[in-house]
Order: sequence, then structure tokens, then C-alpha cells
Amino acid sequence: MKKLIALVVMGLTFAISAPAFAGAQQEKMKGCNAEAKSQALKGADRKAFMSKCLKKDYVLQSGAAAPATDAAAPTQQNKMKSCNADAKTKALKGQERKDFMKSCLSA
Repeated sequence: MKKLIALVVMGLTFAISAPAFAGAQQEKMKGCNAEAKSQALKGADRKAFMSKCLKKDYVLQSGAAAPATDAAAPTQQNKMKSCNADAKTKALKGQERKDFMKSCLSA
């Protein structure tokens, strides 16, 4: 019984922590792809470069795609949070809130 509980706890820990690591790895993959594209690598050369690039000690060149910052380009989620906060501050309800949110999100 103790082994079963330990396995369940380990499984939940992995399931919860895996998405956090996936985001960083996806960003690294985007950067490596951009760098390989800028160098016009193809075939075996590209494969070798991608293998080297995806290692944790490799540092991407500054010209490669870097993760976007909130200040540079607000994501849809950040924009939604900001618009919701503004609507709450203005105490908007019903149709007024809908109209405000529509104009705020399209701006």
C-alpha cells in the first residue's frame, strides 16, 4: 500500500511539473529553429546543429527568436487581464461591460 501511494505521489509530481519544463524547451526549440533557418542549414547539417543547439549549455545567438517580453508585445491573456481590471475599476456591468471589453481587446 505504501508503494502504491509513493507511486501515485511521484506520478502527480511529474504530471504537475512537466508542463513548466515544456514551455522553456519549446522556447529553446523556436530559437534553435530560427537560428538554423538564418544559417540556411539543411539535412544532416541542420540535424547536427539542432542536436547541439538543444543542449542546455548552448547559448542562442542574439539574432535568433527570443521569448517575447510582456512590455514588447502583450499577449492576449495579459490584454484580457488588463481590460478586466479596467472594467472592474469602472464598475461596468452588463452590456456596457461587453462593449467596453470588445473595444479594449480590439485596440
